[in-house]
Amino acid sequence: MQKKIAIIGLGYVGLPLAVEFGKRYTTVGYDINKNRINDLKKGLDITKEVTKAQLKSSSKLIFSSNIETIIDSNIYIISVPTPINKHNLPDVSILLNATSIVGSILKRNDIVIFESTVYPGCTEEDCVPILEKESKLQYNKDFFCGYSPERINPGDKERTVTKIVKVTSGSNSDTAEIVDNLYSSIIKAGTYKASSIKVAEAAKVIENCQRDINIAFVNELSIIFNKLNLDTQEVLEAAGTKWNFLPFKPGLVGGHCIGVDPYYLTYKAKTLGYKSKIIDSGRELNDLMANYIYKEIDDKLVRHKNNKLNILFLGVTFKENCPDIRNSKVFDIIQSFKSNKYSVDIYDPYASNQEVYKTNKVKLLELNNLKKKHYDCIIVSVAHKEFVDINVENYIKNKSSLIYDLKGIYNNKDYRRL
Repeated sequence: MQKKIAIIGLGYVGLPLAVEFGKRYTTVGYDINKNRINDLKKGLDITKEVTKAQLKSSSKLIFSSNIETIIDSNIYIISVPTPINKHNLPDVSILLNATSIVGSILKRNDIVIFESTVYPGCTEEDCVPILEKESKLQYNKDFFCGYSPERINPGDKERTVTKIVKVTSGSNSDTAEIVDNLYSSIIKAGTYKASSIKVAEAAKVIENCQRDINIAFVNELSIIFNKLNLDTQEVLEAAGTKWNFLPFKPGLVGGHCIGVDPYYLTYKAKTLGYKSKIIDSGRELNDLMANYIYKEIDDKLVRHKNNKLNILFLGVTFKENCPDIRNSKVFDIIQSFKSNKYSVDIYDPYASNQEVYKTNKVKLLELNNLKKKHYDCIIVSVAHKEFVDINVENYIKNKSSLIYDLKGIYNNKDYRRL
């Protein structure tokens, strides 16, 4: 059977996948965001994950927001966001809506593969019933499903989609083999075929739970060491001389994965009558770090409180060298300063000024304007490569001004915090 693939959702996950499949198979990149489709047709990717040349190299790929263009596909790959709501509960509404769209055009023998991060059981318990209802077809008789969790690392130009081992799975043994072979055809790093969809779902969600817990541990260490007047980075470097010491660093935990996925697992655990102890504690501590950092800096600035102080944030994205601001905890610190009568400027060479203002009601400073200003406090909040070569002392008012290098990118103990 000749494969025609439809990728549903063209964000950080779906677009790189569509580009790779489009080099080998007839592929349609589908997204309901018409502006996104128009940009991609012009060769523009606002996520900066794919270049114009890479888009051109995918000769069998087209982009569309018209459902008619994917109606004759036989493999549908759903790669839409799965965020949390304001109560830290899973919000699978986008996923279920995409599932409904696919269900409405599903045909016999089609395969639907999910890439979105979910709690174990979501694919077969929540999504499959929608596919059956919309298509009037029967699961594992008329159509089949797979799950292959995304492992995209935004901003990482080394570990791209084809260079990361891909976990695959299927709703029966034959489908599992088809799904695994499909991904094997584009993933140079190889694949790992899980025994079931549920195993693959669980494997994905614990990847980020593990990182979240380890970061929470070193965050707690940084709080303790701060009280002991110890430099956390020095302590970690010393401990790191042991072969099995894990090299995690303290910091803000945001983004669409580490700061979100643990809530999917703890939610599922609660539905089964179990309340997480370690995962919930790690999440609570990491979510409190923004307020802890604000209070630390505010306390240091208290001696200047008679005047309105100017503060500069270097970076607002959730991680270095990418424009993704989703769930960035830097904004939590910014809002604390803004609400306490500080004057705040923000510079980030990656983030979109329009998106930042739309989602957080703050404006970014242009580089030319940055060069004209001086600050009472500079907070290096994201480790963008552009910041490494900046002499931050050029932007302070005087020797009593404070520099907080939250990411440890400068080899200067006086700047380091956390």
